[in-house]
Amino acid sequence: MRSVPFMKPPEEEHEYQVGDTVEVLCDHEKGGERIRGWLKGIVVQVDPKMVAVQFRSNVFLTDGWMVPDHILWFPQKSTNIRVPSKKTNRLDLLKKL
Repeated sequence: MRSVPFMKPPEEEHEYQVGDTVEVLCDHEKGGERIRGWLKGIVVQVDPKMVAVQFRSNVFLTDGWMVPDHILWFPQKSTNIRVPSKKTNRLDLLKKL
C-alpha cells in the first residue's frame, strides 16, 4: 500500500482522553460562595466535537442553574478548558535540595 503524502503530520484524533485532569473556566462554589474561575475536573467522555468534564463541587450554567450531575460539556477547541498548570509545592522544593 502506498503512503499518502501530506504537508504536515496529522493531528491527534482527540486532544483530551477519558481520565485526564483538566481545568475549566466556569461558575462554581468555593467557600460557600458562587464564583467564576478555573476549577479542576476529570474528563469523563470525549467525542470528535465535545468533551465532558465532571467536578466534585457544584457547578452552574451561565444562566444560573446548578448542574445536578456536576458534568459540563465543552467543544474540543474551547478556550474555557485547558491542561492544569503545574504548581510546585513544598515537597517538590525539598526534594530538589
